[in-house]
Amino acid sequence: MSKIVFFCIPAHGHTNPTLGVVRELVERGHELWYYSYEPFRNKIETVGARFIPCDDFDAEQKIDPKDAARVGSDLAFSTKLLVDTTLALDETVCRHMEQIKPDCIVADSMAVWGKAAAMKLGIPFVSSTTTFAFNKESAKIMKQSGKELVKMLFSMPKINRDVKRLQAKGYPVKNVLDIISNDNNTHTIVYTSPEFQPCSETFSDKYAFVGPSIRPAESEFEKKRDKLVYISMGTVNNDMLPLYSSCIEAFRDTGWQIVISAGETADIQSLGTLPDNVEIYPRVDQIAVLKKADAFISHCGMNSVSESLYFSVPLVLLPQTKEQEAVAARTEELGAGIRLGSTEPETICSAVEKLLSDESYKKNAKIISAGFHACSGAKGAADKILSLCDN
Repeated sequence: MSKIVFFCIPAHGHTNPTLGVVRELVERGHELWYYSYEPFRNKIETVGARFIPCDDFDAEQKIDPKDAARVGSDLAFSTKLLVDTTLALDETVCRHMEQIKPDCIVADSMAVWGKAAAMKLGIPFVSSTTTFAFNKESAKIMKQSGKELVKMLFSMPKINRDVKRLQAKGYPVKNVLDIISNDNNTHTIVYTSPEFQPCSETFSDKYAFVGPSIRPAESEFEKKRDKLVYISMGTVNNDMLPLYSSCIEAFRDTGWQIVISAGETADIQSLGTLPDNVEIYPRVDQIAVLKKADAFISHCGMNSVSESLYFSVPLVLLPQTKEQEAVAARTEELGAGIRLGSTEPETICSAVEKLLSDESYKKNAKIISAGFHACSGAKGAADKILSLCDN
């Protein structure tokens, strides 16, 4: 029996893919500890891991709302938050690791405190990557402007000061890349297929492309019309009433069944009386809906796109972040989606009409789906982790 510790950030898109892996490991008789955040306690404990809260240590949880937009776009600011969190957790994690004596640490690619602890304590490490894996080849799809490159260069002195703070606490890091990136020497689980991953052939055999982690549907969803169009902008930046209003207008006279997952914070009542063919909910069982859907208007989060393509549902692509831009670009490149040029009702309706009338989009989605189904899944991810424990 092995002892395995997971670390993750407070995000559903980064937590959900790991849950099937944790369940698989627990069912094989191994002991699991999972460092995460209170909103995720129930789902983590449900799959059999021992939950350890990080809420009081996380620097990002304590920033002003006005600074939240800087996370992910300001490398110096993000590095400081990551280093602050790592150092805040340092004493507690080191003490826990001494008590647990884990055979392996598995950390989300953004939960750098897990990777840092593994480096410091000499514990075998696996990176859990819920987006695309990035090296110099695949990173080309994440285009940076000249302005962004200049900004990054000017931020390096601040970044290097934070790296030195880690070094002073015994963390063997040389530069910021040791914190935020993987190389071909880092054992890595990637939750997509080799076919969907850009430039997958350029990664070493230490990378395991195990396919998306798709949970079972929790309920049944009734398809009431010939065509079902699903609309969701994810679990984070999903309060987008103007978009939902445009979609209502776009599909008012189509006769299609329209299902909108608007998010818990959206004022649904402000959208007024809905056409008979439109349904809006704070949340839905996305898997249950996608099993019946014909098209999906999505923000292009990696999980949402993977779930859609797993069920061979082509997409209308409306990315909101650079990470989502990369997912949208790959989906469009493989012919399984259409980029939305604007959010005017006519543009939205035209994009969905093309998606439904041109059979190539459905055909290409089916090809990607076949690649997903051929992957090793949670079993393969568990095998990868246990191979390091055995060594």
